[in-house]
Amino acid sequence: QVQLVESGGDLVQPGGSLRLSCAASGSIFSLDSMGWHRQAPGKQRELVAGISRGGSTNYADSVKGRFTISRDNAKNTMYLQMNSLKPEDTAVYYCNAYKAFEGSYWGQGTQVTVSS
Repeated sequence: QVQLVESGGDLVQPGGSLRLSCAASGSIFSLDSMGWHRQAPGKQRELVAGISRGGSTNYADSVKGRFTISRDNAKNTMYLQMNSLKPEDTAVYYCNAYKAFEGSYWGQGTQVTVSS
């Protein structure tokens, strides 16, 4: 079992920055992949960014060049640095982890609101 706890969500003005954190209960080195997803009101949950065990990353087109995903294996924590935030980035952001033969784990979510 893996428990994930997100933090860092907040209200921020357009153009601002936030850094989300996802702390795992155990070693994230054993996880095959991790990622950030988001869900806005009335919309489906979507993948924002993913990172493999080897460090390969992928991003949704809507956040490329603005968001950066990273992981610190020593701290068992994954991050999402979000810059140049836009109102359309407003959503609940969820941390996800995948481990072969076990499946996916999800955090409880953290709210990001971009508004003036």
